[in-house]
Amino acid sequence: MTDLTPVTLRDPSSALSAVYVPGAGMIAASLSDGGTELLGQRRGLDAYVSAGKTMGIPLLYPWANRLSARTYDVDGQTVTLARDAYGVRPDNNGLPIHGLLAAFPGWRAQQVSDQELTAELDFGAHEELRGSFPFPHLIELTVELSDRTLTVSTTVTPTSDVAVPLGYGYHPYLQLPGVPRSEWHIEMVTMRHLILDATGIPTGASADWPATAEPLGDKVFDMVSIRSPTERCSLSQAGDVGSRCDSNRATRPRRYSRPRARPSSASSRWPRPPTHCAAAATEVRGRVSRIPRCSQSR
Repeated sequence: MTDLTPVTLRDPSSALSAVYVPGAGMIAASLSDGGTELLGQRRGLDAYVSAGKTMGIPLLYPWANRLSARTYDVDGQTVTLARDAYGVRPDNNGLPIHGLLAAFPGWRAQQVSDQELTAELDFGAHEELRGSFPFPHLIELTVELSDRTLTVSTTVTPTSDVAVPLGYGYHPYLQLPGVPRSEWHIEMVTMRHLILDATGIPTGASADWPATAEPLGDKVFDMVSIRSPTERCSLSQAGDVGSRCDSNRATRPRRYSRPRARPSSASSRWPRPPTHCAAAATEVRGRVSRIPRCSQSR
């Protein structure tokens, strides 16, 4: 039976708390400020465990969003995703989406304190995962809650001489509690918008996206974009900042791999409004490996 014991972290400097469930794919099930929930619960943890219906802050691994095919090539090796492969879930067009680890129970907590949690998954030790992603490695997540900031550090370490392609991501369902969506105000910086085909895969074409500051209303933004590393976007209600996204490096839609014994790490931060609400910093060095294009939507 899957162990769904939650781990609660508390910020000693504020009323901010976070709940992680290592046995359910190391998902962040809650981020609350004095009892006010800041993450969308959607269908809840039970639906995430039973059907992979996302909520909170799930890890999308080893690829974020959708692949363009069920077959992909990495360094001359062709990998085919079987129809009945573990963890492979299709989108509305039948394309594999959000990786393999939704609610995966193989995570093991390594260190736990009031403010910090470290959990590890030996990806290569699970035959059901290697069939779809045959690149042995360890994944380590360290989560820290302090100074009104939730920081998630992700480290990927190859465990063989086979390089590991990297294309993972997180999907934070941030919300402004008690405020109708139509009243949210969104500000977006100048970006380069990547054009998608009918299945949500980038076509290779792009267009400039001007800076925007307007009420969200009934608008839906489901797109791929590349922005300046020094600029940010924000979401607010009536001029009071509710959340803000920052990045200190430009995002590039490419895939990287690392040789053995040279781990790759990245960190993401989700502080509570009215301070920064989502930030990411990623540094990966190594050779580029080609895998099917991923979209940056849903």
